[in-house]
Amino acid sequence: MWTWTGVLFRRIGTLLLTALLGGILGATLVRFAPGFGVDERELDTRLHQDSIQALRRSHSEERNVLQFYASYLAGAARGNLGVSHSFGRPVTQLFAERLPVTLRTVALGLAGGWMLGLLLALPVVRLRGWSFDFFASSTSGVFLCLPTAVVAILFLYFRGPVALAICVVVFPRVFRYARNILVQTYALPHVLTASAKGLSTLRILLWHIFPVAAPQILALSGVTVSIALGAAIPIEVICDSPGIGQLAWQAALSRDLPVLVNMTLFVTLVTLTANSAADLATKAFETHPV
Repeated sequence: MWTWTGVLFRRIGTLLLTALLGGILGATLVRFAPGFGVDERELDTRLHQDSIQALRRSHSEERNVLQFYASYLAGAARGNLGVSHSFGRPVTQLFAERLPVTLRTVALGLAGGWMLGLLLALPVVRLRGWSFDFFASSTSGVFLCLPTAVVAILFLYFRGPVALAICVVVFPRVFRYARNILVQTYALPHVLTASAKGLSTLRILLWHIFPVAAPQILALSGVTVSIALGAAIPIEVICDSPGIGQLAWQAALSRDLPVLVNMTLFVTLVTLTANSAADLATKAFETHPV
């Protein structure tokens, strides 16, 4: 028990340190990006000179990256994530409004992608026919070659749901990986023996295929979370979905440092958490198989 506790604490420590490093690197990239400190609101002729000076002071406080990041971490420890320059609202409010939209979209897209990928992979392995394998591999190959932005444009044109667009991005990866793993597993001697004895397909799958293939398939689950979250940004922008992907794009255009730092930390934490959870689940399954 103490071993798993130690591993868990080490994972959490690594996750936090990596997230902090990702945050400071993200802030540095934004700080030295072209156009930083230039606010288009200064072009508004209705603004008083005092308002323009206030806008410039708000950006001048961010020129020292280390000082800004230390101030940000101190505020984040109290639950204050800063105020967005472009939206003029607290970042916590923006995340509270937009995060549920993205989480729901990504969750549905992941569920659909895994379901479709596995539903195509299992018949390929079981039927052992070249025609269905050719059809499934060709279909997944076409979608695998499509850039995410092109997928988003197609769904915008046909007015398809955003979650289905993420599903289309995820399922080719799941299908190809699961297909290769299942083909190798079905060729193992104990599986061939079970099949020769006339055991049912479901029993072979649950008792002879799943225990062997599960650790490798679990490892893919963390990767697909990163893929889905990364795909959500261009898809939400192009399809005009009010999630954090659209928020990240708008913040990047306006060099909104408070929003971008929080976005970097969020994506880093989600990615690392998903990969760590998948890794721990894989180790647990290998230690205590079904």
